[in-house]
Amino acid sequence: MKGMCRVVATAMVIGVSPAAHSAEVGLGDFAARTELLPIQTLTLTDQQFLTGDANAKPTTITGQLRIAQGNGRLPVVVLQHGSGGFAPNIEYWSRELNAAGISTFALDGFSARGLTEVNSNQALLGRLNFILDIYRSLDVLAAHPRVDPQRIALMGFSRGGQATLYASLKRFQRMWNKSGVEFVAYVPFYPDCMTTFVDDTDIEKRPVRIFGGTPDDYNPLSRCKPYVERLKAAGHDVEVTEYPNASHAFDNPLGAQPAAVFPTYESARNCRIEEGPGGVLVNLETRQPFSYKDACVAHGPHLGHDPVATEAATTAVKSFLRTAFKLD
Repeated sequence: MKGMCRVVATAMVIGVSPAAHSAEVGLGDFAARTELLPIQTLTLTDQQFLTGDANAKPTTITGQLRIAQGNGRLPVVVLQHGSGGFAPNIEYWSRELNAAGISTFALDGFSARGLTEVNSNQALLGRLNFILDIYRSLDVLAAHPRVDPQRIALMGFSRGGQATLYASLKRFQRMWNKSGVEFVAYVPFYPDCMTTFVDDTDIEKRPVRIFGGTPDDYNPLSRCKPYVERLKAAGHDVEVTEYPNASHAFDNPLGAQPAAVFPTYESARNCRIEEGPGGVLVNLETRQPFSYKDACVAHGPHLGHDPVATEAATTAVKSFLRTAFKLD
């Protein structure tokens, strides 16, 4: 008891008031309410996804809805994690967006499938599963009384960035998005752009903003630029923001500084993959179905935090979303 009294007395002497403590914590980025919501989806192969084959394993994943402070129906950003799972960057962006009056719906695509990460074995889950999960999340959001279904954007990272980029394809929307809701914007961070899909320039007429770093050797931003040029030539609003010193996962506040090598992580950075007949993904070098055992698959990419790039990207994303959601 004496020890406890001394602690209280010290706090009173130095003048730590509740108001000062609240200011230090930063209550603006706290969600007003958090809900864990089930999402009915499927676990399927990439070929099943590409051919519209729904004869796959029913799976119930979870989404974390953080309702921002505010009244009525609010705008929402769906957040899709990458190959490392629910990493600290998901928490970072949730808090930053909540502070801006934007709710977030962070999808966990791994836990229900018995996975924690797939960095070291990308074949454990078809890459296009996340797109279906994302579409199915719209069914949930569209029915929620605190969500404005006309103001939902999509933001994803790495594998989730790839899903974000290609979720914009009208063909995929027609096959799998039954919600009646469309995203107002797409924000892929350091996505995998090594695959060319059928009709991949026929995307929704919504803005796409891609963020990545020049030295990224997991998903090189240079591999996205030809696709971006094809999209622009087709009349779409697509922009790339490139940070000269940012490695992969640069927005992870707990990432290594400087970036560290992860020897077991698999990267398709040297591969050229194309969707062939019957939804088969083909390695263009071998003309055989693509596999993560192919010689083009590399290992040992760098991952690490870049505070400067993170701050710049945060400012840019918030500004973009304020416009997309008509918050200004």
